[in-house]
Amino acid sequence: MMFIGIDISKEKIDLSWLRDQLTNKIKTKVFKNKRQDFVTIEKWLLNTTKSAANELVITLEPTGVYHEALMYFLHEQGFNIILANPSKAKKYADALNIIHKTDKSDATMLAHYGCAKHAVVNYWQPEALAIRELKALIRRLDALESNRQREANRLEASEFSNVSARVCQSIKVTIAFLDDEIKQLKSDIDNHIDNEPDLKRNRKLLESISGIGPVLSRELTYLFAAKKFNKAKEAAAYCGLIPRHNESGKLKGRTSISKLGPARIRCKLYMAAVVAGQWNKTIKRHKLTLINNGKTPMQAVCANMRKLIHICFGVIKNQEAFKLQES
Repeated sequence: MMFIGIDISKEKIDLSWLRDQLTNKIKTKVFKNKRQDFVTIEKWLLNTTKSAANELVITLEPTGVYHEALMYFLHEQGFNIILANPSKAKKYADALNIIHKTDKSDATMLAHYGCAKHAVVNYWQPEALAIRELKALIRRLDALESNRQREANRLEASEFSNVSARVCQSIKVTIAFLDDEIKQLKSDIDNHIDNEPDLKRNRKLLESISGIGPVLSRELTYLFAAKKFNKAKEAAAYCGLIPRHNESGKLKGRTSISKLGPARIRCKLYMAAVVAGQWNKTIKRHKLTLINNGKTPMQAVCANMRKLIHICFGVIKNQEAFKLQES
């Protein structure tokens, strides 16, 4: 196998071919990040390495949306793609004691990362078109809701300052527009899910769990469709809900959750766990057991967030609605 690292920015694409793993010989090339140059990149990869597409392992890391077009193109041409987690790639670079940070050095580091990890990671596979559409809609809804909250904060602040009536009117008009667009997007997401039998069935299963309503079920329907978890603890780890221990010798530091993965899902899970702690008998019983064992209310809520994800994984995997476990 040949290993290529690619560092992508808005303007250009840096490629680094790891020619010799023992001597660290590399060959680099820079292209513009333009769709019309993608065929040229493909030819350079094949001609320079003198290898077939399925013999090349290309490692890159997400950079907003600038990497997506090239990533989909290379996958369609038969290349093996590793999409590296940026935080893991950074830690790998630190382990290699890489001092300089340039586009060229980043591409070379990613080539080394792919060489070291290709045997233990899964190659990237594109999501189905329906899943990609759902992802785009959810991202847009999240962005609009964030904008709406910012405008609401500005309106509240205007009550304590000498802001002109025209500014207040502008804020209110913006909020009204955002409310209409948010309402329409929610309807579009619901219709999109209803038009896909698998998504519709999974959402119905998720909403059979007391504490999970339409807001969280949208997120989790996409999550379990896009990410193929083999175990419940993998889903919990992805959502950043596993414990992070802080111990060394006699030091017994504070244990917290890892907080890795998407924060927006954790925010919605937090509210769901609070509600489930009151109305879901399984979650409520779990919370009371933890508190009776000396855990703080916040620790109990975090544990319930993880338990909710475990339950969600179970209903999706078994394709059965949630059933209350009687004690």
